[in-house]
Amino acid sequence: MLKIFLPALALIAAPLGAQEAEVAPPQPGEPETVRVVLETTAGDITVELETERAPITAGNFLRYVDEDRFDGTVFYRAMTLDWGDQPNGLIQGGTQWDPDRVLPGIPHEPTTVTGLSHTKGALSMAMGEPGTANGDFSIFLQDSTGMDADPKSEDPVWQNGYAVFGYVVEGMDVVAAIHAMPTDPEKGEGWMKGQMLAEPVKLIEARRLASPSED
Repeated sequence: MLKIFLPALALIAAPLGAQEAEVAPPQPGEPETVRVVLETTAGDITVELETERAPITAGNFLRYVDEDRFDGTVFYRAMTLDWGDQPNGLIQGGTQWDPDRVLPGIPHEPTTVTGLSHTKGALSMAMGEPGTANGDFSIFLQDSTGMDADPKSEDPVWQNGYAVFGYVVEGMDVVAAIHAMPTDPEKGEGWMKGQMLAEPVKLIEARRLASPSED
């Protein structure tokens, strides 16, 4: 069973380079973050995880990184939206419930608690319902603030929203390239049918970037 994002949601993209530049030290007053490189067969994607503002969700992702649980997995889904700035949609990857990789679900950190939002380059956990997110995540190509928690909503799903835990800082061109790859019209279930990549993109290795103090 795949963890999912509901359909008809908005996302983000701003092309950036894919170089592994030295991580700048946090400035006074800035929340603590950790950078991770996702090395894929389509190129490198560097993400900055919000370890201070979303400690549970970012910490879960880092555990998958540090225990090599993402190495050898794939980006398998590309959802396209035909409205707003283009390209628009998301790519999704992760452990796909592989019993040798997946860890237990984590408590939900809504955006109303973290102060984060589904803006350009957001990393967000895929889940069926709050408390089930584990090893699958999506990267958004355009702003999709409608996926944030909305306490005023009558729908429990949107009251909680989805959990943002970081942002792409380099390699949005790679994200866009993966998103543009062909999908198989026969793959996928339900409304996700036709959103699965015909040739999934391998995530070769996920690794932390050394902090300046470790250089």
